[in-house]
Amino acid sequence: MSGFSSHWLGLREPVDHASRSASVQAAMLDYLRQRHGADLPGLRLLDLGSGSGSNMRALVPLFGDKQEWTLVDNDQALLDASRQLTAQWADEILSEQSDGLQVRKADKTVLIRWLRADLNKDIERVLLESKPDMVTAAALFDLISPAWITRFCGALKTPFYTVLTYDGRSAWLPAHEADEDLLTAFHAHQMTDKGFGAAAGPQAAAVLAQCLQTEQFTVVRGDSAWQLSTQHRALLDLLHQGMVEAVAQTGRVSAARLAQWSATRMQTTDCLIGHEDTLAIPPGWLPKN
Repeated sequence: MSGFSSHWLGLREPVDHASRSASVQAAMLDYLRQRHGADLPGLRLLDLGSGSGSNMRALVPLFGDKQEWTLVDNDQALLDASRQLTAQWADEILSEQSDGLQVRKADKTVLIRWLRADLNKDIERVLLESKPDMVTAAALFDLISPAWITRFCGALKTPFYTVLTYDGRSAWLPAHEADEDLLTAFHAHQMTDKGFGAAAGPQAAAVLAQCLQTEQFTVVRGDSAWQLSTQHRALLDLLHQGMVEAVAQTGRVSAARLAQWSATRMQTTDCLIGHEDTLAIPPGWLPKN
């Protein structure tokens, strides 16, 4: 799965970080502290579909003074961009290897390894070999098929925290008469194959929660909607451009109607894009302490 530019990921990163569900994040930290201790020492984290590394950058400040991360993606260009952005983000590079960096960020010492892997083929191996204390992901599961989500939940044996799964809600001001038709067509495009089979799209958060519960995980869910305004103009423009291109591919909306909608979206003052965060705790994972 590829096709997301580092420019798009860079524009959405501050919005992603600000939109995370505070309640789900608090539940995640509370569980980890019960299991590993209040200071969360030496955590090992596995980030799936890591892209430019935004999820890691959001989470590093929350965990202990020593951390180990494995960032997994199948797009080499994004892995390279992630490594470059990490070097810029770090306060100091302590050591460098071919597959990773050890850096200092504020009071944290963080060892980061980048792994190129096809999660469609190798998810079981990646989960087994990484031996993480927690698996993480961001903005990933709406791109993946229900069958793969079921397979992933069956293979998952550790705590799991994923954020910003699109849930189908989208609303704009000013409204346009074509909003509903555009959104329906966009969802149809979103549910096409992105490399993992026909994607779950706007049903992904619900499918994921159900699959996790079937595997006896304790699941905590929370809202992480984007709330966009005129201060996010560059992100809005790229979002709407991507929607228009996707809808055009479906043939469900005429070119003239698409052009009218696009012109109205250039005047958007407020936009909500719905997302959900999910925390899952495996059965029997009692605190160590």
